Amino acid sequence: MAGRILVLNTGSSSVKYELVDMRTRERPARGLVERIGEEQGRLVHHVGDAPPYERRRRFADHGEALSAVMATFRDAGPELDPVAVGHRVVHGGDRFDRAVLVDDGVIAAIEELAPLAPLHNPVNLVGIRVARAAFAGVPQVAVFDTAFHLTLPPEAYTYAVPREWGVRRFGFHGTSCAYVSGRAAAFLGRDPAELNLIVLHLGNGASATALSGGRSLDTSMGLTPLEGLVMGTRSGDVDPALAGYLSRVRGLDAEHTELALSREGGLHALAGSGDMREVRARDDAEARLALAVYTRRIRKYVGAYYALLGRVDAVVFTGGVGENDAATRAESLAGLERLGLVVERRLNESGSRQERAVSPPGAEAAVLVIPTDEEWEIARQALALVAEGR
Repeated sequence: MAGRILVLNTGSSSVKYELVDMRTRERPARGLVERIGEEQGRLVHHVGDAPPYERRRRFADHGEALSAVMATFRDAGPELDPVAVGHRVVHGGDRFDRAVLVDDGVIAAIEELAPLAPLHNPVNLVGIRVARAAFAGVPQVAVFDTAFHLTLPPEAYTYAVPREWGVRRFGFHGTSCAYVSGRAAAFLGRDPAELNLIVLHLGNGASATALSGGRSLDTSMGLTPLEGLVMGTRSGDVDPALAGYLSRVRGLDAEHTELALSREGGLHALAGSGDMREVRARDDAEARLALAVYTRRIRKYVGAYYALLGRVDAVVFTGGVGENDAATRAESLAGLERLGLVVERRLNESGSRQERAVSPPGAEAAVLVIPTDEEWEIARQALALVAEGR
Protein backbone atom coordinates (compact mmCIF):
# COMPACT_ATOMS: atom_id res chain seq x y z
CA MET A 1 0.00 0.00 0.00
CA ALA A 2 1.32 3.47 -0.89
CA GLY A 3 -0.01 6.89 -1.73
CA ARG A 4 -0.01 10.38 -0.34
CA ILE A 5 -0.13 11.20 3.36
CA LEU A 6 -1.19 14.62 4.62
CA VAL A 7 0.86 15.50 7.72
CA LEU A 8 -0.51 18.14 10.09
CA ASN A 9 1.62 19.70 12.81
CA THR A 10 -0.65 22.03 14.75
CA GLY A 11 1.42 24.16 17.12
CA SER A 12 0.52 26.69 19.79
CA SER A 13 0.27 29.58 17.28
CA SER A 14 0.88 27.92 13.93
CA VAL A 15 -0.07 25.10 11.58
CA LYS A 16 2.59 23.37 9.48
CA TYR A 17 1.57 20.86 6.85
CA GLU A 18 3.07 18.69 4.15
CA LEU A 19 1.63 16.38 1.54
CA VAL A 20 4.07 13.47 1.31
CA ASP A 21 4.18 11.07 -1.64
CA MET A 22 5.23 7.74 -0.11
CA ARG A 23 6.10 6.22 -3.50
CA THR A 24 8.60 8.89 -4.56
CA ARG A 25 9.41 10.64 -1.22
CA GLU A 26 8.52 13.89 -2.98
CA ARG A 27 6.51 16.66 -1.29
CA PRO A 28 3.86 17.83 -3.79
CA ALA A 29 2.83 20.57 -1.37
CA ARG A 30 3.83 22.06 1.95
CA GLY A 31 2.94 25.16 3.86
CA LEU A 32 2.59 27.13 7.04
CA VAL A 33 0.02 29.29 8.76
CA GLU A 34 1.65 31.45 11.42
CA ARG A 35 0.70 34.10 13.97
CA ILE A 36 -2.71 32.55 14.57
CA GLY A 37 -4.80 34.77 16.82
CA GLU A 38 -2.80 37.89 16.03
CA GLU A 39 -4.06 40.83 14.00
CA GLN A 40 -2.00 39.92 10.94
CA GLY A 41 -1.56 36.24 10.21
CA ARG A 42 0.22 34.70 7.25
CA LEU A 43 -0.38 31.59 5.13
CA VAL A 44 2.32 30.42 2.73
CA HIS A 45 1.62 27.44 0.44
CA HIS A 46 4.28 25.85 -1.77
CA VAL A 47 3.46 23.59 -4.72
CA GLY A 48 6.56 22.03 -6.24
CA ASP A 49 8.90 24.67 -7.66
CA ALA A 50 6.13 27.16 -8.43
CA PRO A 51 6.17 30.60 -6.75
CA PRO A 52 4.58 30.39 -3.30
CA TYR A 53 0.90 31.16 -2.82
CA GLU A 54 0.62 33.64 0.05
CA ARG A 55 -2.25 35.19 1.98
CA ARG A 56 -2.03 37.71 4.81
CA ARG A 57 -5.03 38.18 7.03
CA ARG A 58 -6.26 37.47 10.51
CA PHE A 59 -6.78 33.83 11.46
CA ALA A 60 -8.84 34.00 14.62
CA ASP A 61 -8.12 30.46 15.79
CA HIS A 62 -6.71 27.12 14.67
CA GLY A 63 -10.03 25.98 13.24
CA GLU A 64 -10.12 28.98 10.92
CA ALA A 65 -6.46 28.46 9.99
CA LEU A 66 -7.03 24.82 9.07
CA SER A 67 -10.12 25.70 7.06
CA ALA A 68 -7.96 28.19 5.16
CA VAL A 69 -5.41 25.43 4.45
CA MET A 70 -8.12 23.21 2.95
CA ALA A 71 -9.40 26.12 0.84
CA THR A 72 -5.86 26.83 -0.36
CA PHE A 73 -5.47 23.28 -1.65
CA ARG A 74 -8.71 23.74 -3.59
CA ASP A 75 -7.60 27.10 -5.02
CA ALA A 76 -3.89 26.50 -5.64
CA GLY A 77 -3.62 22.68 -5.77
CA PRO A 78 -2.61 19.99 -5.83
CA GLU A 79 -5.61 17.74 -5.49
CA LEU A 80 -5.89 16.68 -1.87
CA ASP A 81 -6.69 12.97 -1.84
CA PRO A 82 -4.64 11.44 1.00
CA VAL A 83 -4.82 7.78 1.92
CA ALA A 84 -4.32 8.89 5.53
CA VAL A 85 -3.76 12.00 7.63
CA GLY A 86 -0.92 11.92 10.15
CA HIS A 87 -1.11 14.21 13.16
CA ARG A 88 1.69 15.23 15.45
CA VAL A 89 0.44 15.05 19.04
CA VAL A 90 2.84 16.37 21.65
CA HIS A 91 1.85 14.42 24.75
CA GLY A 92 0.60 10.85 24.92
CA GLY A 93 1.53 10.30 28.56
CA ASP A 94 2.15 6.66 29.38
CA ARG A 95 -0.95 5.54 27.47
CA PHE A 96 0.45 5.58 23.93
CA ASP A 97 3.73 3.86 23.12
CA ARG A 98 3.18 3.98 19.36
CA ALA A 99 1.10 5.64 16.65
CA VAL A 100 -2.63 4.89 16.83
CA LEU A 101 -5.67 5.20 14.62
CA VAL A 102 -7.82 8.02 15.93
CA ASP A 103 -11.24 7.21 17.29
CA ASP A 104 -13.44 8.83 19.92
CA GLY A 105 -11.58 7.04 22.70
CA VAL A 106 -8.22 8.34 21.50
CA ILE A 107 -9.61 11.87 21.29
CA ALA A 108 -10.91 11.60 24.86
CA ALA A 109 -7.50 10.39 26.06
CA ILE A 110 -5.66 13.26 24.35
CA GLU A 111 -8.10 15.67 26.02
CA GLU A 112 -7.43 14.11 29.42
CA LEU A 113 -3.69 14.56 28.90
CA ALA A 114 -4.03 18.26 28.05
CA PRO A 115 -2.82 19.45 31.51
CA LEU A 116 0.58 17.96 30.64
CA ALA A 117 0.80 20.01 27.42
CA PRO A 118 -1.78 22.81 27.71
CA LEU A 119 -0.34 24.83 24.81
CA HIS A 120 -0.22 21.87 22.42
CA ASN A 121 -2.61 18.97 23.02
CA PRO A 122 -5.79 21.11 22.72
CA VAL A 123 -4.70 22.57 19.37
CA ASN A 124 -3.46 19.17 18.19
CA LEU A 125 -7.05 18.03 18.75
CA VAL A 126 -8.39 20.91 16.66
CA GLY A 127 -6.33 19.61 13.75
CA ILE A 128 -7.66 16.10 14.26
CA ARG A 129 -11.28 17.25 14.40
CA VAL A 130 -11.02 19.48 11.34
CA ALA A 131 -9.33 16.70 9.34
CA ARG A 132 -11.93 14.12 10.40
CA ALA A 133 -14.67 16.41 9.13
CA ALA A 134 -12.84 17.29 5.91
CA PHE A 135 -11.82 13.71 5.04
CA ALA A 136 -14.68 11.49 6.08
CA GLY A 137 -13.64 7.85 5.91
CA VAL A 138 -9.92 8.63 5.58
CA PRO A 139 -7.86 7.11 8.43
CA GLN A 140 -6.52 9.65 10.91
CA VAL A 141 -3.33 8.64 12.73
CA ALA A 142 -1.94 10.25 15.89
CA VAL A 143 1.85 10.13 16.27
CA PHE A 144 3.03 11.10 19.76
CA ASP A 145 6.26 12.94 20.59
CA THR A 146 6.43 11.07 23.88
CA ALA A 147 5.90 7.53 22.55
CA PHE A 148 9.53 6.89 21.59
CA HIS A 149 10.69 7.48 25.15
CA LEU A 150 8.38 4.98 26.84
CA THR A 151 11.31 2.55 26.68
CA LEU A 152 13.00 4.55 29.46
CA PRO A 153 13.85 2.30 32.42
CA PRO A 154 12.22 3.13 35.78
CA GLU A 155 15.44 4.59 37.17
CA ALA A 156 15.44 7.10 34.28
CA TYR A 157 11.79 8.17 34.35
CA THR A 158 11.23 8.18 38.12
CA TYR A 159 11.45 11.48 40.01
CA ALA A 160 12.46 11.37 43.69
CA VAL A 161 9.20 13.00 44.83
CA PRO A 162 6.14 11.72 46.74
CA ARG A 163 4.54 8.92 44.73
CA GLU A 164 1.03 10.27 45.23
CA TRP A 165 1.94 13.18 42.95
CA GLY A 166 1.78 10.76 40.03
CA VAL A 167 4.49 12.46 37.95
CA ARG A 168 7.36 11.08 35.86
CA ARG A 169 9.73 11.89 33.04
CA PHE A 170 8.24 11.48 29.56
CA GLY A 171 10.65 13.14 27.12
CA PHE A 172 9.90 14.76 23.78
CA HIS A 173 11.31 15.07 20.24
CA GLY A 174 10.69 11.34 19.99
CA THR A 175 9.62 11.47 16.35
CA SER A 176 12.85 13.26 15.45
CA CYS A 177 14.91 10.78 17.50
CA ALA A 178 13.27 7.85 15.74
CA TYR A 179 14.05 9.29 12.31
CA VAL A 180 17.64 10.45 12.85
CA SER A 181 18.71 7.37 14.78
CA GLY A 182 17.57 5.20 11.88
CA ARG A 183 19.32 7.43 9.37
CA ALA A 184 22.50 7.46 11.49
CA ALA A 185 22.60 3.65 11.49
CA ALA A 186 22.15 3.62 7.71
CA PHE A 187 24.88 6.24 7.27
CA LEU A 188 27.29 4.18 9.38
CA GLY A 189 26.26 0.93 7.69
CA ARG A 190 25.46 -0.59 11.05
CA ASP A 191 22.57 -2.48 12.59
CA PRO A 192 20.62 -0.07 14.84
CA ALA A 193 20.42 -2.84 17.45
CA GLU A 194 24.18 -2.69 18.00
CA LEU A 195 24.60 1.08 18.24
CA ASN A 196 24.89 3.44 21.20
CA LEU A 197 24.01 6.99 20.17
CA ILE A 198 23.61 10.42 21.72
CA VAL A 199 21.09 12.48 19.72
CA LEU A 200 21.21 16.26 20.17
CA HIS A 201 18.06 17.84 18.74
CA LEU A 202 18.88 21.53 18.84
CA GLY A 203 16.26 23.95 17.60
CA ASN A 204 14.09 26.53 19.34
CA GLY A 205 13.33 23.56 21.59
CA ALA A 206 16.35 21.42 22.43
CA SER A 207 16.92 18.00 23.93
CA ALA A 208 19.57 15.34 24.40
CA THR A 209 18.76 11.62 24.24
CA ALA A 210 20.87 8.56 24.99
CA LEU A 211 19.93 5.55 22.82
CA SER A 212 21.06 1.98 23.11
CA GLY A 213 20.00 -0.52 20.47
CA GLY A 214 17.51 1.94 18.99
CA ARG A 215 15.74 2.45 22.32
CA SER A 216 15.65 5.57 24.45
CA LEU A 217 17.71 5.03 27.61
CA ASP A 218 17.56 8.58 28.99
CA THR A 219 16.48 11.99 27.76
CA SER A 220 16.81 15.56 28.99
CA MET A 221 13.21 16.77 28.72
CA GLY A 222 10.94 15.60 31.51
CA LEU A 223 7.31 15.74 32.54
CA THR A 224 7.10 18.74 30.21
CA PRO A 225 9.38 20.09 27.45
CA LEU A 226 10.83 22.67 29.90
CA GLU A 227 13.49 20.50 31.56
CA GLY A 228 17.03 19.93 30.30
CA LEU A 229 19.06 21.96 27.82
CA VAL A 230 18.99 25.73 27.42
CA MET A 231 16.58 26.55 24.57
CA GLY A 232 15.40 29.54 22.57
CA THR A 233 12.90 30.78 25.16
CA ARG A 234 12.91 27.90 27.67
CA SER A 235 15.26 27.87 30.64
CA GLY A 236 16.00 24.17 30.81
CA ASP A 237 17.24 22.91 34.18
CA VAL A 238 16.77 25.24 37.16
CA ASP A 239 16.58 24.73 40.92
CA PRO A 240 13.11 23.27 41.70
CA ALA A 241 12.88 25.70 44.64
CA LEU A 242 12.86 28.64 42.22
CA ALA A 243 9.06 28.93 42.11
CA GLY A 244 8.77 28.99 45.89
CA TYR A 245 11.57 31.53 46.19
CA LEU A 246 10.03 33.87 43.63
CA SER A 247 6.65 33.56 45.34
CA ARG A 248 8.15 34.67 48.65
CA VAL A 249 10.46 37.38 47.34
CA ARG A 250 8.72 38.70 44.19
CA GLY A 251 5.12 37.69 44.81
CA LEU A 252 4.99 35.64 41.60
CA ASP A 253 2.57 32.71 41.50
CA ALA A 254 3.53 29.30 40.13
CA GLU A 255 1.65 29.78 36.87
CA HIS A 256 3.43 33.07 36.15
CA THR A 257 6.82 31.53 36.89
CA GLU A 258 6.18 28.48 34.69
CA LEU A 259 5.06 30.71 31.82
CA ALA A 260 8.12 32.95 32.21
CA LEU A 261 10.48 29.97 32.27
CA SER A 262 8.82 28.71 29.06
CA ARG A 263 8.51 31.96 27.10
CA GLU A 264 11.01 34.39 28.61
CA GLY A 265 13.88 32.06 29.55
CA GLY A 266 16.72 30.46 27.61
CA LEU A 267 18.70 32.50 25.09
CA HIS A 268 15.96 35.12 25.20
CA ALA A 269 16.61 35.74 28.90
CA LEU A 270 20.40 35.66 28.54
CA ALA A 271 20.85 37.66 25.33
CA GLY A 272 17.52 39.31 24.54
CA SER A 273 16.81 37.03 21.58
CA GLY A 274 15.76 33.40 21.30
CA ASP A 275 17.14 33.16 17.75
CA MET A 276 20.58 31.54 17.75
CA ARG A 277 21.44 33.26 14.45
CA GLU A 278 20.96 36.69 16.02
CA VAL A 279 22.96 35.78 19.11
CA ARG A 280 25.82 34.34 17.01
CA ALA A 281 25.97 37.53 14.94
CA ARG A 282 26.82 39.59 18.03
CA ASP A 283 30.10 39.97 19.91
CA ASP A 284 29.09 41.47 23.22
CA ALA A 285 29.38 40.17 26.78
CA GLU A 286 25.70 39.10 27.01
CA ALA A 287 25.85 37.11 23.78
CA ARG A 288 29.15 35.45 24.71
CA LEU A 289 27.79 34.41 28.11
CA ALA A 290 24.58 33.10 26.54
CA LEU A 291 26.54 30.93 24.12
CA ALA A 292 28.82 29.67 26.87
CA VAL A 293 25.87 28.68 29.06
CA TYR A 294 24.09 27.06 26.10
CA THR A 295 27.01 24.91 24.93
CA ARG A 296 28.23 24.07 28.44
CA ARG A 297 24.84 22.55 29.23
CA ILE A 298 25.02 20.40 26.10
CA ARG A 299 28.55 19.28 26.95
CA LYS A 300 27.43 18.37 30.48
CA TYR A 301 24.64 16.14 29.14
CA VAL A 302 26.90 14.51 26.56
CA GLY A 303 29.37 13.57 29.30
CA ALA A 304 26.62 12.24 31.55
CA TYR A 305 25.09 10.15 28.77
CA TYR A 306 28.50 8.82 27.78
CA ALA A 307 28.85 7.56 31.36
CA LEU A 308 25.40 5.93 31.23
CA LEU A 309 26.01 4.23 27.89
CA GLY A 310 29.57 3.14 28.63
CA ARG A 311 30.38 3.28 24.91
CA VAL A 312 29.28 5.81 22.30
CA ASP A 313 29.36 4.98 18.60
CA ALA A 314 28.14 8.39 17.43
CA VAL A 315 26.89 11.78 18.55
CA VAL A 316 24.20 13.01 16.18
CA PHE A 317 23.36 16.70 15.72
CA THR A 318 19.96 17.59 14.28
CA GLY A 319 17.34 20.37 14.39
CA GLY A 320 17.72 23.89 13.02
CA VAL A 321 20.68 24.83 15.22
CA GLY A 322 22.26 21.38 15.28
CA GLU A 323 22.18 21.09 11.50
CA ASN A 324 23.27 24.62 10.58
CA ASP A 325 25.44 26.08 13.35
CA ALA A 326 28.99 24.77 13.02
CA ALA A 327 30.22 26.80 15.99
CA THR A 328 27.62 25.27 18.32
CA ARG A 329 28.66 21.77 17.24
CA ALA A 330 32.33 22.49 17.85
CA GLU A 331 31.82 24.27 21.17
CA SER A 332 29.40 21.62 22.47
CA LEU A 333 32.02 18.86 22.15
CA ALA A 334 35.13 20.92 22.93
CA GLY A 335 37.27 19.23 25.57
CA LEU A 336 35.73 15.78 25.05
CA GLU A 337 38.54 14.49 22.84
CA ARG A 338 39.58 12.05 25.58
CA LEU A 339 36.20 10.39 25.04
CA GLY A 340 36.92 9.97 21.33
CA LEU A 341 34.66 12.89 20.35
CA VAL A 342 36.50 15.08 17.84
CA VAL A 343 35.08 17.66 15.43
CA GLU A 344 37.22 18.22 12.32
CA ARG A 345 37.08 21.92 11.46
CA ARG A 346 37.06 21.66 7.66
CA LEU A 347 34.29 19.07 7.60
CA ASN A 348 32.30 20.90 10.26
CA GLU A 349 32.39 24.22 8.43
CA SER A 350 31.68 22.86 4.94
CA GLY A 351 28.17 24.31 4.85
CA SER A 352 26.74 21.09 3.42
CA ARG A 353 23.10 20.35 4.13
CA GLN A 354 23.46 16.63 3.49
CA GLU A 355 23.82 13.80 5.97
CA ARG A 356 27.50 13.83 6.85
CA ALA A 357 30.25 13.10 9.34
CA VAL A 358 32.07 16.08 10.83
CA SER A 359 34.54 13.91 12.75
CA PRO A 360 37.84 12.89 11.13
CA PRO A 361 38.02 9.55 9.30
CA GLY A 362 38.74 6.70 11.67
CA ALA A 363 37.54 8.60 14.76
CA GLU A 364 36.78 6.45 17.78
CA ALA A 365 33.23 7.85 17.82
CA ALA A 366 31.55 9.46 14.83
CA VAL A 367 30.11 12.96 15.05
CA LEU A 368 27.26 13.17 12.54
CA VAL A 369 24.93 15.82 11.21
CA ILE A 370 21.61 14.26 10.18
CA PRO A 371 18.87 16.65 9.01
CA THR A 372 15.67 15.65 10.73
CA ASP A 373 12.48 14.94 8.80
CA GLU A 374 9.68 14.59 11.32
CA GLU A 375 7.04 14.90 8.59
CA TRP A 376 8.44 11.88 6.75
CA GLU A 377 8.59 9.91 10.00
CA ILE A 378 4.98 10.79 10.82
CA ALA A 379 3.93 9.83 7.30
CA ARG A 380 5.89 6.58 7.50
CA GLN A 381 4.31 5.58 10.78
CA ALA A 382 0.84 6.56 9.53
CA LEU A 383 1.16 4.51 6.37
CA ALA A 384 2.55 1.49 8.24
CA LEU A 385 -0.35 1.57 10.68
CA VAL A 386 -3.00 1.89 7.96
CA ALA A 387 -1.34 -0.91 5.95
CA GLU A 388 -1.52 -3.18 9.01
CA GLY A 389 -5.24 -2.48 9.22
CA ARG A 390 -5.12 -1.67 12.92
